[in-house]
Formats: sequence, structure tokens, C-alpha cells
Amino acid sequence: MTESIFSFPNPVNEVSARLVAGGVVLIALAAIIFAQPWIFIVLAYGFLARVLTGPTLSPLGQFVTRVLTPALPFEEKLVPGPPKRFAQGIGAVFSVTAAVLAVGFDQIGAASIVLAVLAAFATLESVFGICVGCKVFALLMKAGVIPAEVCESCNNITLGAPAAAAGPR
Repeated sequence: MTESIFSFPNPVNEVSARLVAGGVVLIALAAIIFAQPWIFIVLAYGFLARVLTGPTLSPLGQFVTRVLTPALPFEEKLVPGPPKRFAQGIGAVFSVTAAVLAVGFDQIGAASIVLAVLAAFATLESVFGICVGCKVFALLMKAGVIPAEVCESCNNITLGAPAAAAGPR
């Protein structure tokens, strides 16, 4: 049972990934504007849930994959999962840092700056389809830091559509 809960989808629907990123932007902006520490915690939980389980334990992920994406007229676009999971991990680092600053140290201003950077990256993903975390993942693969077997479809363009989408993201 834990194997099915603690897994990440591969491939990932790019439409859903971009919609989740849009939700992240909205939550991050709410945390910054309203300066409420609990919103920082909600955002951090969401990233931790998504990096560990994909959309399974993420309320935002569930809403996007079960309600929003199916209701929209966009065609599914599959991309490799490992770079998206890596990007969620980066988001987890930023959001947990912001939550610790806001809740643990009462540094809402510093936490808001961290979230503003996160919101900028999430906006790039949501609006323009530019996944900065995915680009870093590709660079780390090229450098040999991330082994090729972590994402065969990222490394082998002959595997089909997901590989082509992964390209030099």
C-alpha cells in the first residue's frame, strides 16, 4: 500500500502541472498579501505532499487532476515525471523555508521574499510552460549528477512523445 501512496506519476499531464503551478501562484500571493503564517504552512504542506505522493495527498493536486483538468477543453500533453518531481522538491525547499521563517521566527517579510521568488518560478511554469526546475534537472543529468536511469525518457529521445517534450527543458 505505501508503494502506491508514495509514488509520483510518470508521465505527467503537462496541463495539470501548469494548473497546479497556477494554484501555487495564487496561494503564495495570498500568503504574501495577507501575511498569515498558516497560509505559508498550507503551501509547504502542498509541496511536501506532491513531492512525496504526486497529487494523491495534495488537496490542490486532487482538485486539479480530478475536477479542473477534466473540465477544461485542453488535450492531454504527457511529459516525463522525474523532472516535475524534482521541480516539486525545489518548491518544497522554498515553501518550507518560508514557513519556518514565518512561523518559527516571525519573519513574515523574509518569508514573503522567499515566496515571491517561488511565485515567479511558478508563474513561468503556469503561464509560459517554462519549468525552471525541469531545466535544472536536465543540466544535472547532462553533468552526470542525476543518473540516466532516473529518467530514461529524458535521456533517450527515441522513446516517443514524452521524450520529445522533455528535451532540453
